[in-house]
Amino acid sequence: MKIYDMGDMQCLYFQDEETGLVDSLLLPADMTFEMAEKEKPYMDSLIQLKLVGDTYTGSYAGGMTLRGSETVTGRFRYADQTVRVSEEEKTKEIITLFTDGQGHEAEHHYIYREGAKHVESFSRFRNNGAVKVTLELLSSFSMGKITPFTEGDAAGTLLLHRLRSVWSMEGRLVTDRIEDLQLEPSWGGGASRCERFGQVGSMPVNKFFPYMVIEDTRNDLFWGAQLAHNGSWQMEAYRRGDYLAISGGQADREFGHWMKDVAPGETYETPRALLSVCHGGGVGRISQRMTYALEPIVEAGPESEQDLPVIFNEYCTTWGVPSHENISKIVAAIADIGVSYFVIDCGWYKDTEHEWWNSMGDYEVSRELFPEGLQRTVDLINSYGMKAGIWFEMENVAPFSKAFQDEAHLLHRDGQVLTVGARRFLNMADPETQDILAHKVIDTLRDYHFEYMKIDYNETIGIGCDGAESLGEGLRKDRAASIDFLHRIKREVPGIILENCASGGHRLEPLSMSECSMASFSDAHECPEIPVIAASLHYAILPRQSQIWAVIRKSDTIKRITYTIAATFLGRMCLSGDVLDLSSEQWKAITDGIAFYKQIRDIIRHGYSYLHGSKQVSWRHLTGWQCLLRVGVDAMTVASPAGNGRAVAIFHTFANAGTEPVCVELPEGHTYQIDAVYSDHDSNIHIEDGKLYYTPTADWQAAAVLMQDHDA
Repeated sequence: MKIYDMGDMQCLYFQDEETGLVDSLLLPADMTFEMAEKEKPYMDSLIQLKLVGDTYTGSYAGGMTLRGSETVTGRFRYADQTVRVSEEEKTKEIITLFTDGQGHEAEHHYIYREGAKHVESFSRFRNNGAVKVTLELLSSFSMGKITPFTEGDAAGTLLLHRLRSVWSMEGRLVTDRIEDLQLEPSWGGGASRCERFGQVGSMPVNKFFPYMVIEDTRNDLFWGAQLAHNGSWQMEAYRRGDYLAISGGQADREFGHWMKDVAPGETYETPRALLSVCHGGGVGRISQRMTYALEPIVEAGPESEQDLPVIFNEYCTTWGVPSHENISKIVAAIADIGVSYFVIDCGWYKDTEHEWWNSMGDYEVSRELFPEGLQRTVDLINSYGMKAGIWFEMENVAPFSKAFQDEAHLLHRDGQVLTVGARRFLNMADPETQDILAHKVIDTLRDYHFEYMKIDYNETIGIGCDGAESLGEGLRKDRAASIDFLHRIKREVPGIILENCASGGHRLEPLSMSECSMASFSDAHECPEIPVIAASLHYAILPRQSQIWAVIRKSDTIKRITYTIAATFLGRMCLSGDVLDLSSEQWKAITDGIAFYKQIRDIIRHGYSYLHGSKQVSWRHLTGWQCLLRVGVDAMTVASPAGNGRAVAIFHTFANAGTEPVCVELPEGHTYQIDAVYSDHDSNIHIEDGKLYYTPTADWQAAAVLMQDHDA
């Protein structure tokens, strides 16, 4: 066994001398490894791969998993392990090499960066042989030996946590006992048990987030994994013996229609995975250890983003018909409320005969909507001190565009143009297509001096496309080219602020999030479940990157406006709605909310989240209450329960909330005092014995409480 220190974690490697298999396990640095007695100690592998022609896994695994194939168990053997330390980059990289004696190499990499609370994991396959080989599976990570601290199969102690996702209900945390998933080992230890899940297509958060957490309830241990991949992916929880193993990466041949040819001299590298482990703190702590991986990236983003400025998006005001005339009225109405970004959403290109959703693709400025040209409108927005933004659904085209008929630059499947609903898809892997798109998108951004771009994406490719040795590989290449185009935009339009949107939240995975300043959290623009979705997304993304809409209607009561505005305190504030028809009382509720938001921006930017409240059965029919407690931490330090003496609690009540007081425990070590409250009602809000108490007076109500330890 070898042990490597990685900050507050340690990485353990195990080798079976008889089979040559090598396995690994992450543990907290403060835990001493002690191997409990196991009756069926099945040895797993650090790397999972399958080559075409090798024997498939037996034990009833066909169609269920490609793990444990002959490629892994019978051909590849451990060859070497090296450690590379870079003082300049402050990294430690552990490379474990396997070979099969036929010129093929498989490497597994762990990379730890100083100060991080995770490790990056990926695999690399290299063909040094004389003939082409074809991959059917290559994992980004594989970790066994879960759990080493409990005898036997740890019956009744292991849980699998996942984040499910559907349109406008992203990020629902679901928990299953390993036994309920039938991942108990068989009496003989021979039959494979596997729960393989993921998504297939170009919307990586369409069904599940690429996220999993295994909890050892007896030892209060949590292992977490996220995949940074914008296409088809899979994760697996696997059992042969007493240990549970987890793995994941690019969706394989069975799950994602993926095969990859690797010619002599070529190398294939997997997407990155983010792995972490912690002792105590629940699912919230392990999740935030993983989301913190993007903290240094967004800190290095555009300077204007560091204050989390307020955004106005006119979509829910004009409903896809923006014009110079209506934008002129809107910017005048919001001129003095503290908005920094004004986004012109979809429809700026539409003609008089078609709606925005069936005419996008050519992106020629509408002469009817902008008779004096788009520059006049951008100049007007800038004159009010706001940065101008614009919407593109740049990778897809709709039926009433010329691009829809330009089949040479579109994706195909089975030789036919790939059409899904009212969308076709540009072939992003084609350099000529990218040049055409650059003219439409990058030239528009530069010519009109836009400083912000909202990137939408409203359909999924599905299993894949032509253009490679498999449909899944066609999809992977297309998605990789999409990321390359984002890089091109940022090179050619320095400082551009990018918003990641895909029908709301269908691209909320680490790779896409690392390329953008923020993301649309959901398309649940006016729904009462907004605070529930927004709070749940703290498991998956940084709150500072979660753009939450507050759509205000002229018919809204002050209670409703407060409920809506308070939900944006769970992330980034984005306003829209009937701003031309609001009363002075309604405006006061909005501007008071903006002022409160600006008081807590530093806590949103750097903080640690605790979620409290009623267990919800239905997100469309909420009951009870919710409180998201966000504790401020010092900049560029990982979120921790200790905090820096500032905290904000955002309460929302739902149906049947009652009028009895509810309370949340505050972190120890601070004597908090209430500094400010944002609410529509006089409520009994007080701190007593280290707890914050809130007494609601009605259903569908909100109150936000800013607290400070003045002795800190």
